[in-house]
Amino acid sequence: MPLDEAAIARGCGGSIQRADQLCRRELDLFKSALSGGRPVTVSCTQEAPLFSEVAAELEAEERVLFANIRENAGWSAAAGDAGPKMAALLAAAAEPVPSFPFVSFESQGVTLVYGRDELAIEAAHRLADQLDLTVLLTGPGEVSPLRVGAFPVLQGTIVGAKGHLGAFELRIDDYAVPAPSSRAKLAFGHPRNGATSRCDIILDLSGGMPLFPAHEVRYGYVRADPRDPAAVERALFAASHLTGEFDKPRYVDFQAGLCAHSRSRITGCTRCLEVCPTGAISPAGEHVLIDPHVCAGCGSCASVCPTGAASYALPPTDALMRRLHRLMSTYRAAGGSDGVVLFHDGDHGEPLIQALARFGDGLPANVLPVRVNEVTQIGPEVVAALFAYGAAGAHFLCRARPKHDILALQRMVTLSGTILQALGYGAGAPPVSVIATDDPDGLAAALAEAPPGRLARVPARFVPAGPKRSVLETAFRELHAAAPQPVDCVPLSPGAPFGGLDIDTEGCTLCLSCVSACPTQALTDGIERPTLRFREVLCVQCGLCAQTCPEDVIRLKPQLDFAAWNAPARLVKEEEPFHCTVCSKPFGTRSSIERVVAKLSDRHWMFSGPAGQDRTRVLTMCEDCRVEAVVNESFDPHDMPQQQPPRTIEDDLAERARKAGPA
Repeated sequence: MPLDEAAIARGCGGSIQRADQLCRRELDLFKSALSGGRPVTVSCTQEAPLFSEVAAELEAEERVLFANIRENAGWSAAAGDAGPKMAALLAAAAEPVPSFPFVSFESQGVTLVYGRDELAIEAAHRLADQLDLTVLLTGPGEVSPLRVGAFPVLQGTIVGAKGHLGAFELRIDDYAVPAPSSRAKLAFGHPRNGATSRCDIILDLSGGMPLFPAHEVRYGYVRADPRDPAAVERALFAASHLTGEFDKPRYVDFQAGLCAHSRSRITGCTRCLEVCPTGAISPAGEHVLIDPHVCAGCGSCASVCPTGAASYALPPTDALMRRLHRLMSTYRAAGGSDGVVLFHDGDHGEPLIQALARFGDGLPANVLPVRVNEVTQIGPEVVAALFAYGAAGAHFLCRARPKHDILALQRMVTLSGTILQALGYGAGAPPVSVIATDDPDGLAAALAEAPPGRLARVPARFVPAGPKRSVLETAFRELHAAAPQPVDCVPLSPGAPFGGLDIDTEGCTLCLSCVSACPTQALTDGIERPTLRFREVLCVQCGLCAQTCPEDVIRLKPQLDFAAWNAPARLVKEEEPFHCTVCSKPFGTRSSIERVVAKLSDRHWMFSGPAGQDRTRVLTMCEDCRVEAVVNESFDPHDMPQQQPPRTIEDDLAERARKAGPA
C-alpha cells in the first residue's frame, strides 16, 4: 500500500509517524504518541481492540480515534493517487462526535410461542429452562397433549399486536383452552374472541404474515419460517438471549413545539407518518408522537421533517455536516480534485467496500466513503452543504432488498437532483443517486457509470451549528452562492418542503385565520393595521393555511426562491381598519364590515324593517359597545318571528279528508 506522505502532511498538518508493524514490534510508537496528552488518530481498524486495550491501560481511551485508509483507499488499483483521500479520511475521523441518549428495555422472559403444530411445542420445550413460556396454536390440527404440563398450550389467532421487547400487547380471537382430559389429541373448548395477552417476547413460528411492519427491526419479536430448520435454530438462539435489561440509542430527537402536523383539528404535515416503516409515529393532537422503543433508527422521519421538529441524533445533522466540511476541505488542501462522497452503513456498505478492496480494484481515488448509521437518515440539507463544500457527486449505497423502506431517500435524491441540476451542478444528469446492490462488482460498475458533476465556483467554508431548520437555510444559501450557474428560483414538485403561496388578495378578507394556523410564523399580521405578511424562507408547505382559509383563496406553490429567501417579509395585503361608530376603537377591516352590513340588511329578520335599521348600527360597533347597545335595547336575539310549522304527510291527508266531506 503506497503512502503519499507529502499529500497527507498537506491535508492533515501536525506530526505524522509512519510504522510498518504498529500493532506488533512497533507498539511502543503508539504508546509514546499517547503519552503526549493529545488526541491520536490510528489509520488502522483491524487491530482497534488491541489499540483500545493499550489506551485503556494508559487511561487514554477517550483520546484514540480510528480511520481505515487501507480498505477505503490504499488497497485499490488507484492507490498511487489516493494520498489526498487518505488525508481526508484521517482528518474526518478526528472530528469530535457528540454523545447521544439511550432508551432502556426490561424483559422478564415472559414469552409467547406462536405456531401451528408440534414444532411450536418442541421449541417451547427447548426454551423452558430459560424462559417463562406459553404456546399459542392457530388453526391447530391433531396435536398430542403434553405428558407433563410444563407450560400452557392454548388455541387462538393473533389479530392485533403492538408494543416492543418487554411490553407486547396482543389481541386474540378464536381463543380456547384444552380440556385436561384430552387423550389422543388436544380437545379445545368453546372458542371466544377479544382475548388479550401481554408478554415480553414473541417467538413467531406460525409461517403466516408478520405481526408487525418492518418486523426484522422490532425488538423482542423473533420470527422464522417453520420450513427452514436453520432459521428456526437462529430464532431459538435469539429468543433465549432476550432476558434482562437492554439499551439502544434514542435515534430521533423530537421537539413537539416545532411540529406542523395539525392545528385546530385540521391536519397539515404528514410526511413522517407516511415514511415511518415501523409504525413508531402516531398523531397526538397538534403534533405527532414518536415511540423511541419502537423506532428502529432509519431516520426517514428526520430526513423529511421540514420544520426540524424531528432531527437525527446519531449524530446530529450539524455534527455530520462539520465532518463533511473537514473531509472536503482536507481533500482539496491535500491536492485532491472531483471528490465524490459515498454514504454507506456499517452492516452492509462496509463489508461490500472491503470485499471490493480485497478481491477487486477497490474504490476510485476520488470516491470518499462516509459511514453513517443509516443512509436513510440523510436529508436535503446535508446534500446541499456537501456540494457547497466542493463535492462533485454524492451517492447512497443500499441493499438490493433494503431492510428499511427507502422511498423517503429516493424522494430526497430526486429533490436534491432537481435543485442541483437547476443550479448547474449537474453536467447533463443529476450528480446524486442511490446505488442498490449486494455485489462489490456492481458497486464498482455503478461508480464508474455515475455522471460527473460540476464543482462549486468557490467552495463554501461555513461551519454549521444550531437547530436543523437554521442549518438547512444556511446550507441552501451557501449552495446558491457557490452554484456554477445560479438562478433565483427553482420550481419543485408538490410535496417539496420549500415554497411560496399564491393568495387571491381580492378574495382575502384579512380574517387572519391563516396566521393563527401557521406553525412556523411564515404568515404574520400587523399590530396597528389589518395586515398580512408572508416570509417564504419560513414556509414548509404544510398546507395548514390553505385548509384553514374560510375563503379558499390560498394555494401552495412548491419552489425554491432564493430571492424571496433573502428578502424581508412580503406585504400580501393591507387595509384600512374600521373604527367603532361609538367609541372609535379600531376593529376588523372596513371592507369586511361593509360586506357584512350589506349582506344582512333586508335579508335577515333581525335587521329588517324600521327596528332592523337601528339594529344594523350594532354591526358597526366594537364588541364592548355592541353588548352595551343590545342590553340597553332589551333585545332578545332569540325572539325571532314565529315560523310556519313544516307541513307533514298527516296534514296533507287531513286536508284531503275535509275536502272529500263525510263518507
